[in-house]
Amino acid sequence: MEKVVIIGSGPAGWTAALYTARAQLAPLVLTGQQPGGLLTTTSIVENFPGFPEGVDGYELMTRMQKQAERFGAKTSFGVVESVDFSARPFNLVVDGEKVIAETVIIATGAGHKHLGVPGEHELETKGTTYCATCDGALPVFRNQPLVVVGGGDSACEEALYLTRFGSVVHLVHRRDSLRASKIMAERTLANPKIKPIWDSAVTEILDVKQDKVTAVKLKNLKTGEETSLSCAGVFIAIGHVPNTEIFKGKIITDENGFIVPQQGTMTNVPGVFVAGDCADHVYRQAITAAGAGCAAAIDAERFLAAANV
Repeated sequence: MEKVVIIGSGPAGWTAALYTARAQLAPLVLTGQQPGGLLTTTSIVENFPGFPEGVDGYELMTRMQKQAERFGAKTSFGVVESVDFSARPFNLVVDGEKVIAETVIIATGAGHKHLGVPGEHELETKGTTYCATCDGALPVFRNQPLVVVGGGDSACEEALYLTRFGSVVHLVHRRDSLRASKIMAERTLANPKIKPIWDSAVTEILDVKQDKVTAVKLKNLKTGEETSLSCAGVFIAIGHVPNTEIFKGKIITDENGFIVPQQGTMTNVPGVFVAGDCADHVYRQAITAAGAGCAAAIDAERFLAAANV
């Protein structure tokens, strides 16, 4: 039986592992299908404290893993297939095998919604990105025309942030008005560096042959007209999908699937805690996920101490 099982291996998961390992709880980390989480898809992370020159996303997660393992964290490259939180200890099925846990920390993160157009996957980290605050300040985007796709608050925030770096920011939206809050929409449209492109959708990201983003193909959804727009980067901000499917019906989530903590980091099930992007639809940063992982670890440790486990 495991005292602590951590589902997920992003910044939240490994920070929780570090803290519970140092508390001599020998946590078991189940990495999931994408060890290291979304951060491993980011080429350079420049906003994580302690790395003045920036750090490769994959390297950062590898360092976190080694640090946690140094204090006794155990790693299993397994995928959780189902969970039973009806009674403690909890039962998990991991790659067909049963794992029993006194406490569980859910740190499964979230995935970006994708456009699903040609060139998007091939040019990811080569000019196509899903996080302006992560990548916007990179030299490749400075003083260059940029494209943001989306029309909600997140897209507006991305566009406004990118005006610090890009020569112009084209905001591509499928409708003829923004879905963002009124104040955010007004602020966005008032910025002279942001140029909205209404009633339009990106149909392709160019240029795979050059192995970098050079332009996007656009289609006007009202007229059917197709055009090409030169740019050095495409920032896709059409939302996130929390990786919480296996917890439906087991844990309280909001209408979008994000887990809702009840007290501190504890969920509605005593002994089950949550940290990181699977419970955060506001900040979604590596450092906030790490902080939440720390909090979940401390909560789990105190829970076990109170239970005399």
